[in-house]
Amino acid sequence: MKIALGTDHGGVRLKQDIINVIQQLGHEVVDVGCNCTDSVDYPDYALPVCEMVVAGEVDRGILVCGTGIGMSIAANKVTGIRCALAHDVFSAKATREHNDTNVLALGERVIGPGLAGEIVKEWLVTEFSGEERHVNRVNKIKLIEERNLHV
Repeated sequence: MKIALGTDHGGVRLKQDIINVIQQLGHEVVDVGCNCTDSVDYPDYALPVCEMVVAGEVDRGILVCGTGIGMSIAANKVTGIRCALAHDVFSAKATREHNDTNVLALGERVIGPGLAGEIVKEWLVTEFSGEERHVNRVNKIKLIEERNLHV
């Protein structure tokens, strides 16, 4: 897989750990920044990751900020993105199996590098279950999105 990774200043310290996990799993990383600890705006990094996912340039995206909250809010404004904020391995697995998420958000100030690596690994290796009940629910999310495109 090809994974786009974006962080703001609050998530930049986890970046190399996440890159290492992705590469150890045999996947390619597209790093969209940031590369500093100076204050930057998380939407500026969430948007290019999400646009790459929607365009099919990458298979999935990972976003990191201080809490993961801002990144997840920004990501979920992009049509076609299903971003989940996960701070534990169970949620990372469930969000792939049940919600077919294509973007993962993490909070560097909430989790450390060890847990971040476990979460990323589980999220990358877990596939969507494809069970009818989950397909129906994801389709309902898509309908909500379509209804609100022209509001």
